[in-house]
Amino acid sequence: QVQVVESGGGLVQAGGSLRLSCVASGFSLDDYAMGWYRQAPGKEREGIACIGWSGSGGTIYYADSVKGRFAISRDNAENTLYLQMNRLVAEDTAMYYCAATPGCVTIANMTSGLFAYEGQGTQVTVSS
Repeated sequence: QVQVVESGGGLVQAGGSLRLSCVASGFSLDDYAMGWYRQAPGKEREGIACIGWSGSGGTIYYADSVKGRFAISRDNAENTLYLQMNRLVAEDTAMYYCAATPGCVTIANMTSGLFAYEGQGTQVTVSS
């Protein structure tokens, strides 16, 4: 049975940090590009980070809105995806989701119809 479970969200002051985790079961993380996207109330979903599978040559994608502040990583042995979020700002407040995809272009373009698996999300709230 496939499961994708995000955790690590919470309430943090502006300027603070959080580390999100995404634990996958029922499939191997390394068979997919893995990405994070977010959705704030009243806004469209935004693909913010993606890391390609091991054979992709190290593909990593960041949206301009998070570049230099967020870092995506994966631990294939633990089948876990991470998102380290630093220097958080109020505009980062959103529900954060991870997704298994055939390639990072689907995260960059938010072609969610091509996502293989995705989780239920974890809420991040940044107080200013």
